Amino acid sequence: MKMQHRTASETQLIKGLVLDHGARHPDMPKRISNAFILTLNVSLEYEKTEINSGFFYSSAEQRDKLIQSERKFVDEKVKKIIELKKQVCTGDQGFVIVNQKGIDPLSLDLLASHGIYALRRAKRRNMERLTLCCGGKAMNSVDDLTPDVLGYAGLVYEYTLGEEKFTFIEQCEAPKSVTVLIKAPNTYTLSQISDAVRDGLRAVKNAIEDRSLVPGAGSFFASCSFHLSSMLPSIPISSSTAKLGYQAFAEALLVIPKTLASNAGHDPLAVIVELEQYFSDGLSVGVDLDSGSAIDPKIFGIWDNYRVVRQQLHSCSIIATNLLLVDEIMRAGRASLKPSADTL
Repeated sequence: MKMQHRTASETQLIKGLVLDHGARHPDMPKRISNAFILTLNVSLEYEKTEINSGFFYSSAEQRDKLIQSERKFVDEKVKKIIELKKQVCTGDQGFVIVNQKGIDPLSLDLLASHGIYALRRAKRRNMERLTLCCGGKAMNSVDDLTPDVLGYAGLVYEYTLGEEKFTFIEQCEAPKSVTVLIKAPNTYTLSQISDAVRDGLRAVKNAIEDRSLVPGAGSFFASCSFHLSSMLPSIPISSSTAKLGYQAFAEALLVIPKTLASNAGHDPLAVIVELEQYFSDGLSVGVDLDSGSAIDPKIFGIWDNYRVVRQQLHSCSIIATNLLLVDEIMRAGRASLKPSADTL
C-alpha cells in the first residue's frame, strides 16, 4: 500500500491489512479494539427490479406501505447482522463489517446506531486477504451467520489523510497476509522504495526456494576466474583451443569485480591484484565498496542468489555463441556475393 505522506523512513510493515477507504457514516466509531470481523459479499441496499413494472396508489398510507415492503428484505438482513453482534460482543468488544457490495444510507444508519463499523464496496483482492489476515469465512448470505464465521483483530481504526481515508486492521493473531505500507513525500520516491521492496522480497523468496546462497561482493566470480587461470599450465599444448577458451572465460569473469570497484570510484586493477593475492593464500574475498580493499563477504552478510548467478553463467555463454554465429553468417553472406573464378 502506497501513501504519499511525510518521509520514506516511516515505511513500515503492518501485521494486518490496510484498506484504501473508510466508513461512509459520520456516527460510526473511528477506533475499535478487540474487534470481530465479518466478511460479507451481500448487497445491503435496495435494488430496482430488472422487470419494468408500475405501482399505483391512491393515498399516502398506501405509499408508505409500499416503501416499507421494499425495505423489508434489506432490513431483515441488517437485523440478522445486529443479532450476531449482540450475541458475540461483550464489554468493550467491537464489531466490524467489510462488505464487497453496497450498503445504503438507511442500513448504515441502523448499523451505526448499534456501534457497528461498516465498510462497503471493498475490493475483491482485499476480501481474499482479509480472511487470511483475520481468519473467519467470507459469507455470501446472512442466513447462516454463526460466531464461527467471524475473524478477529486487536485494533481497527480509521486514518484520514487529506480527502482520503484509510482503514487499518492490526494486531491479528498469526496473520497469513500482511501489508507493507510505503510512505514517501513524492511519487518518485514511492516508486523507488516500491521497486526496492519488491526486489528484496523476490531475493528472499529465491533464497528460500533454492535453499542455498553464493558469497557476494564479486568474490565468487573472482575466485572462479583465478581458479581457471591457475589451471592453464596443466592444459596440454595439443589443446590450444581449449586453453584459449579457459583464458577468455577467466578474463570475462573478472568484469564483475572490476565493475564493482569502478562504480565505487576505486582503481579496478589495484583491486584485482589484491584479490588475486588473497586467492593465492587460499582465501575467497570480495570487494569492499567503501574502502576498495578486500573483505570476506560471509562475515559482512553479503550474498547473491544462487539462481541469479547460475542464470548469468548460463546466458553469457549462449549470448556469446549467438554473436559469433551472427558473425559467421554475415561473413558467409559476403563471400557468396563475390564472383567466383568459374563465372569470370
